[in-house]
Amino acid sequence: MEKILNVHRVNDYARYIGAPLLHPLVSVIHYDELEHCRHSLNNYDVYGLFIGDELLEQLTYGLTHYDLHRHALMCVAPGQIGGKADIGEEIHTKGWALLFDPELLHGTDLETRMPSFTYFSYNTNEALLMSVEERGCIVGLLESIRQELQAGDASRQEERDAHTRPILVAYIGLILEHVSRFYARQLSTQTPAHTDLLTRFERLLHRYYGDGLQHRLGLPTVRYCAQELCLSPNYFGDLMRQLTGDTATSAIRRFLMLRARQLLVSGRSVGEAAEQLGYDYPQHFTRQFKAYFGMSPTVYLGERHPR
Repeated sequence: MEKILNVHRVNDYARYIGAPLLHPLVSVIHYDELEHCRHSLNNYDVYGLFIGDELLEQLTYGLTHYDLHRHALMCVAPGQIGGKADIGEEIHTKGWALLFDPELLHGTDLETRMPSFTYFSYNTNEALLMSVEERGCIVGLLESIRQELQAGDASRQEERDAHTRPILVAYIGLILEHVSRFYARQLSTQTPAHTDLLTRFERLLHRYYGDGLQHRLGLPTVRYCAQELCLSPNYFGDLMRQLTGDTATSAIRRFLMLRARQLLVSGRSVGEAAEQLGYDYPQHFTRQFKAYFGMSPTVYLGERHPR
């Protein structure tokens, strides 16, 4: 079994690679400055952003392996595993890392906004490929954070932390917003390469019902569709929003409702239509049908076939 480094706190990782310990909740690491650094396969309880300034090969993210390209930015969140197992050799790598503890954000506006940064759950093959200018923007903010952590009187740590915390949260929030903007650029430039995504998505849903998977798996989910399309759920959702202006969940529901209408028109009862679509309860089907069409399936059938 591969040895895993449990990164419960940011300094668990900083200490392991010999980086300076600057703050209990925030770590800024410049790999170029480290003398004795080793690979590690990490189990994160903290957030992390990693910039690779050279090609890193055969890294791990969950159960997959990948190569991190030059100037790529990869994000991890608590509960994720990533990195490369330590085989005892020292390495000389280049790049930057920012790690921050969820505790730092507690009670802040940034804490409530963290779910909107969906890229923390992107697959590694969906890493942000930054331009030189974009990299410079992020690195400049990392340097500002490090300067803030190194400034001040260490003998008055508690008083200093009270003033430093909102500054750190503001800098981190700015970095995350920049990464969101850079990802929006990447998604918009990648959509031509994904022009067939909607076609493949629709074929996938038709095949789902053609194979009768609804009887075993229930309603198709965003996670299932993303997996079959070789994308992470969040990246798939963001691509769908870029392509259609709507969510992947809404696209699946639209497919279900149009299929439901076909079933009802063909003579199926409400219960039969619900069962054929994979709903556990007809009441759930009825609620979704009414929300989509503005009337219940029964009323819809009555209007189609008045007595």
